[in-house]
Amino acid sequence: MTRARQDRVIALLARDGEWVTAATLADALGVTPRSIRSYVTAINARLADVDPIESGPFGYRIDSATVASLHNVAPDASTPRDRLHALVRALLDAEDGIDVYATAAALFVSEATLEGDLARVRALLAGAGLTLERSGSILRLRGPEEAQRRLLSRLVHDEMDAGSLGTPLLRRSLAAEYVDPDALAAFKDDLVGELAAHGFYINEYAITDVLLHVAIAVDRTRRRRVITDAPDEDESPGIDSGVAEIVGRLSEDRFGVELGLADRRHLATLLQTRVVAPADEGGDQREMLEPDVESAVRDAVSRAVDEFGVDLDHEDFVLRLALHVQNLRHRSRVGAWSRNPLTRSIKSSYPMIFEVAVFLALQLQERLALELHDDELAYIAMHVGGRLERSRRADAIVTATIVCPGYYELHELLRSSVDRSLGRAIEVVTVDTRADPDWSAISTDLVLTTIAPPEASDRIVRVQPFLTEGDVDRVAAAAARVRRGRRLARLRGELEQYFDAAAFVRGLDSAESEEAIIRRLGEPLVRASVIDEDYIERTIERERLSSTAFTDSLAVPHALTMTATRTAISIAVSEQSVPWGDSRVHVVALVAFSEGDRAAFQTVFEQLVEVFSERESVQRILRRGVTFAAFLDELVAVIDG
Repeated sequence: MTRARQDRVIALLARDGEWVTAATLADALGVTPRSIRSYVTAINARLADVDPIESGPFGYRIDSATVASLHNVAPDASTPRDRLHALVRALLDAEDGIDVYATAAALFVSEATLEGDLARVRALLAGAGLTLERSGSILRLRGPEEAQRRLLSRLVHDEMDAGSLGTPLLRRSLAAEYVDPDALAAFKDDLVGELAAHGFYINEYAITDVLLHVAIAVDRTRRRRVITDAPDEDESPGIDSGVAEIVGRLSEDRFGVELGLADRRHLATLLQTRVVAPADEGGDQREMLEPDVESAVRDAVSRAVDEFGVDLDHEDFVLRLALHVQNLRHRSRVGAWSRNPLTRSIKSSYPMIFEVAVFLALQLQERLALELHDDELAYIAMHVGGRLERSRRADAIVTATIVCPGYYELHELLRSSVDRSLGRAIEVVTVDTRADPDWSAISTDLVLTTIAPPEASDRIVRVQPFLTEGDVDRVAAAAARVRRGRRLARLRGELEQYFDAAAFVRGLDSAESEEAIIRRLGEPLVRASVIDEDYIERTIERERLSSTAFTDSLAVPHALTMTATRTAISIAVSEQSVPWGDSRVHVVALVAFSEGDRAAFQTVFEQLVEVFSERESVQRILRRGVTFAAFLDELVAVIDG
């Protein structure tokens, strides 16, 4: 039983906040319901005075107030992962080494079990610049201090859940008795304040990762485990020495530790490549850019505009993205990746934006020899999403007619209240002040009326002459229904056109690899001359860059170029989930888009993800969609609501 799987159960329950059946949890983890019951028992045993997970006829539900406490309970070294971490931390702390027999006794395991754990330690050290030396019963970790600190950072990241990093977890994971949580919090506040005063934007999503390295530097320095100072000429280009001075001064003020020159420079580099960006616009930013980076970003953005038809060709966007990519290249060279706690939510909630980020990353990877992970892709997606939000067209606006019989300026006051409270959601195009309006002639999406309509309708919302908060909530909900109805109506028509009975698969083998499933789904499209073998290879290449499992139920493998002869979807539906990336899915939809259907890409892509994000809808389709006709009927029924 691994703590990692227990933590995954906690994350799944905490995300929904509702009852979840054992079968659903088991399917998400690829285990049996009996295993889920064991995990829940182990999780409840972490806290002495309360059971954080409640069991009932509807499954399991977690008490959200206890989630943080669950993660802060120290591992008991009863699982292989916990013993692995305990061993590595002991090796990192003991400069003179550890005794195999004494360590086995301390962990309450046999010597044979410990030997198996040591094999996992050696595997963890592979490629880390560290070696495990053995002399009799004594084990020593050998390698530079920088590599040991990277390993310690890796351990803490492995114990983090979904990117969260609390100071109790940090302190426990580091075994850092000299790092006071209050001092670390004060250090962060002082650091953010000083950097902002020096004209930097602060990335709060990444700063906890830098605080981890600050804590490591302070703790290791206290233990007299320091990085050898590098000569001045080795200082990273573009690093502001003023940032290094701030870090050193605050470390001495808050922790009473004088960091060496190499540590100050290292932490300044982390800050300037992960956490801060200069607030100056235009030319000042451009002067900081390396020409090959700027050129690569401009070319990648231009291609994304042509490929997806998105509005990204803006100078401020290009410069900020180029500065981010330049920092990313520096991190890539040293293998220092930046965690992003929003990765999962961005990927599932904004699949189109994430897909544009993947396209940009692929272009940059080829030009700049970058190695990218999902967390880094999510940061690029945040840049893309921010730009698209600024330039978003008003086609999502819902039109409305106000029906309010005239009495002095009452109708004007009502319109003013609607504009003030709902102006971003709806647009009032007509105000009818008659007591007997021609209801059939009103063609707007919604009708907001102060008088009773002749018959009820979803598009008619009764409001008070003086708008109340309840009125605002009802109108906003009706506008949301209209927008969703528009999207799903488009999706229904397009899906019926793109699906084909010959490209429908019922049931998947969990032993099949992602590549094998992609090839299997691609075969009918190749036979129909929709795509060629090269398209399948490019789809596999896209999958290797970042998993296309956009929800807990759906994967949408596809190529990044729209070269199909016509748009078509080959789909597999399986009641038994199959592994896909870091997730498990029930539905795999291989989508092939043609150049002529560029406009449909966003609609189909995003709304297909939306449909399969709803657990009840997925279960309904899985149960009833046993044939292609039944699958399409259920999909359309779900879309129609």
